[in-house]
Amino acid sequence: MLKQVDQNIWVAQQELKYWGLEVGTRMTVIRLENGEVVVISPIKVDELTINQINEIGKVNTIIAPNLYHHLYISNFKSIYDDAKIFAAPGLQSKRQDIKIDRTLNQGKIGSQDEIEYFLFAGFQILDLKGLSPLNEIVFFHKTSQTLILTDTAFHFDESYSLKTQLTMRLIGGYKKLEPSILEKLAIREKEKVRKSIQKLLEWNFERVIMAHGSIIENQGKKKLQQGYQWLKV
Repeated sequence: MLKQVDQNIWVAQQELKYWGLEVGTRMTVIRLENGEVVVISPIKVDELTINQINEIGKVNTIIAPNLYHHLYISNFKSIYDDAKIFAAPGLQSKRQDIKIDRTLNQGKIGSQDEIEYFLFAGFQILDLKGLSPLNEIVFFHKTSQTLILTDTAFHFDESYSLKTQLTMRLIGGYKKLEPSILEKLAIREKEKVRKSIQKLLEWNFERVIMAHGSIIENQGKKKLQQGYQWLKV
């Protein structure tokens, strides 16, 4: 089910467990000035959500924003066959079953340049294979002053299970907009990450939408800067 968060921008969530923790996952839906719809990090959608999206406009672009948020791309493409698939660098080799129409790096989307984006360089995560690049594309929706992240920061609060709250208090990301200690330990190219954050902070955003955690409605820039103080940004 879609929830409108501001003019021309909506979100939808689904349950997701990661390493036994309920962390949820979220997609973002943006309607451009020309009526076309952009979907970032699609989730598994039900009939109600599909109908809501169709009422907003025609889905023109489906985005896989990093090397991990791609599980429902094919499913979404089967629903919106005319849409183009945009993806983070490196996903084409990881998902050779998906026809990717454009690999993103830095640029703008929309005839009025409503969405700006760039590659958040240097960020790595710890997974079952060890240290792996994330290759995340971060987005800024100018009209709503909204920053859209996926896995480069978390923000959990009391709306999540007690187990998730206690874990995030220990490893980071509880009522703070920051990576967990696992990501902090995984990052080797800290100067690249520092430059990415500094570039991101040039955007004039208040709200922050992330894939995992509760949306921050105001003072998002200040909170993100505080969450990355360990890099002295």
